[in-house]
Amino acid sequence: MLVVTAHADDAALFLGGTIARWAEADWRVVVVRVTDDRWDSVDLDEASTISANTREFREAMTTLGVVETVDLGYPTDTLGDASEVELREHMIRLIRTHKPYALVTFDPYAMFGEDNQDHVKVAIAVDESFWTAQFDKHHPEHLAAGLAPHGVFERWYFGRRVMEVTDVIDVSSTLDRKVAAAQCHRTPMKNFANQLRLQARTGGWEVSILNESIAADDNSSLVDMFVRGATSQTGERHELDAAEEFRVVRFGGLGAILDAFGKNI
Repeated sequence: MLVVTAHADDAALFLGGTIARWAEADWRVVVVRVTDDRWDSVDLDEASTISANTREFREAMTTLGVVETVDLGYPTDTLGDASEVELREHMIRLIRTHKPYALVTFDPYAMFGEDNQDHVKVAIAVDESFWTAQFDKHHPEHLAAGLAPHGVFERWYFGRRVMEVTDVIDVSSTLDRKVAAAQCHRTPMKNFANQLRLQARTGGWEVSILNESIAADDNSSLVDMFVRGATSQTGERHELDAAEEFRVVRFGGLGAILDAFGKNI
């Protein structure tokens, strides 16, 4: 399973329970982080922020059972100006290198409420790389280096709100691991708490749990509340204790051909 995300905390927050289930089922999971999260902190300098987010990313992925991580190192929150073709080349190379059964990323068609251009650009680049990775004339330098075209069998899409849900994963058994992985992201979660506090104060509010979390430099309870609450709310829609939603495309959306003419080999 090749999971491509924009930021360090995306994998744990969006699909940590499912990743943990894949790992438990002995799937080899590789998670790609496109940016370096250099600005996702509060009261830290840039170099310290990069270091902390990288360390916490690897800690979180270990918690979920991920066997390998890849960092592309783009400056965070700048992908809106990055070349889509250049970004797509990285994705094609990753697909040809790891030869995944499934490609997992943000859904480019489920961007309701999405205000992060890093997410949008990653979604577009990965989506196009699904089919361009199969062409033998896209990036011949890959082939010269010993790589080969590769066809991914399934695409798993996630998002802030998946508009066309095809697959619901029961993550009740791995919810605690998802929460633990999210709690590893101490640096961005403190920044998130500070963002909420700034918004609240503009509206004339004080939120005690935010103030206490920031003052104590401990956001574990806040993260537990948010992650457990959101995952449980998704589960309620499907009569489950906790769940994650996906749009899954199998065999390029042409599964009827498999059913009519295919044979397992």
